Amino acid sequence: MDDFRLRKVSRVLDIFPWYGQLIADYVSDSTEIRSFSQLPLLTSELLEQHYYQPDPPFEPQLQLNTTFYRTSGTSSLRRKTIYYSEEDELNYIRIKSDIFRRILLNSGVVTALSDMGTGHAASTAPEIFTSIGMSVESIDFRQPIGLHIDKLREFRPHVLYTMPSILDHILSSSAEDPASYGIRQVILVGESASPAWLRSVSERLRLAETDITDTYGSIEIGTIAYYSHDHGRYLFAEGIEAEGVSAETLFPDMDPLSDGESVLVLSSYVRDLFPALRYVTYDIVRDLRPILVDGQWTQSFQAIVGRIGPDLKHGEKISVYDIEDVVYRHLREAKVRIRVSGNKLTVLIDSENKSPEIYSGIERDLLERIPEIGIMIRGGMLDALRVIPSEVIFEGSVLKHKRIFYDREGE
Repeated sequence: MDDFRLRKVSRVLDIFPWYGQLIADYVSDSTEIRSFSQLPLLTSELLEQHYYQPDPPFEPQLQLNTTFYRTSGTSSLRRKTIYYSEEDELNYIRIKSDIFRRILLNSGVVTALSDMGTGHAASTAPEIFTSIGMSVESIDFRQPIGLHIDKLREFRPHVLYTMPSILDHILSSSAEDPASYGIRQVILVGESASPAWLRSVSERLRLAETDITDTYGSIEIGTIAYYSHDHGRYLFAEGIEAEGVSAETLFPDMDPLSDGESVLVLSSYVRDLFPALRYVTYDIVRDLRPILVDGQWTQSFQAIVGRIGPDLKHGEKISVYDIEDVVYRHLREAKVRIRVSGNKLTVLIDSENKSPEIYSGIERDLLERIPEIGIMIRGGMLDALRVIPSEVIFEGSVLKHKRIFYDREGE
């Protein structure tokens, strides 16, 4: 292992003493580690055990000047807490600013509207756009959809920074032609955006497809990648080292993925208060491979095509554990599966009890499980979480990684 990687491993060991025990349990002789691939995969189970705890998972003196963000729950039903040091925040803003500057280069745009819901991306957007010399405004996710449209009509931003689910509802709720808002560039983050959906959006906004750019990130890692129209692929952000593993590596009983697909695993050299060494994203990517970019070999992938992990994005993250906990408060005997099609989420329940009142009650309680999601659904920013009896009997046990099904139409 080169000195650069050794320093990263050493830093993680200094901040997270428990990580040293993980290595000791995983390899027979830690002095013989020569590459990241010999380190343990940092799975959701390990993070629940060591990181997503009520107290900060690092030494108390490191809590100075830290920021934390909360997202969907774990198997213990606690909401996850992810920490950022002051240096983490500075790196996040610097790297994202560089990517936005590259995306908007020579476009002549000077104003931006951030319509981002909640979380890290939303809270840092004003500073990022300001750092690249743009005038920026934002709108609170608690505002109903009509006020979001009024803001677009009045401010007429050159750039709209938003999520696919929010943009869907802006377009479908607009009484006038959405192209009249004067948007010249769209930057997306959040749910996956299929090529077919992107083409539809570009037509409605009367933009070229190259004027809409998808970015990819997570609260744990930060900004991960962005879509390069020049290369027709997603390129990774600064400080990211990416690898792909098979689904069977994580879940031995799972069927292999299609040819060219792998589960994305990431290490980050710019994250401090998260143990970003071989972090399993649970996102399935297609055609992960290096390409030449400006004369340098750069890791890239073609598309995100699915997910096998225990949580998903619906405006904000929501986990299978949260959904199942609500269901089992109403139904003692039930099996749960979740279907994601576009930006719509449906909870399918196999139970002998088909009472419409119970299923309506589950829908109501799901609105409260992640309050931010409930607020956006009530305000018309997101589709409701549909809960319906399943028409298919689920055979055998329902395994964690088989509870979420993504439709792949329109890729």
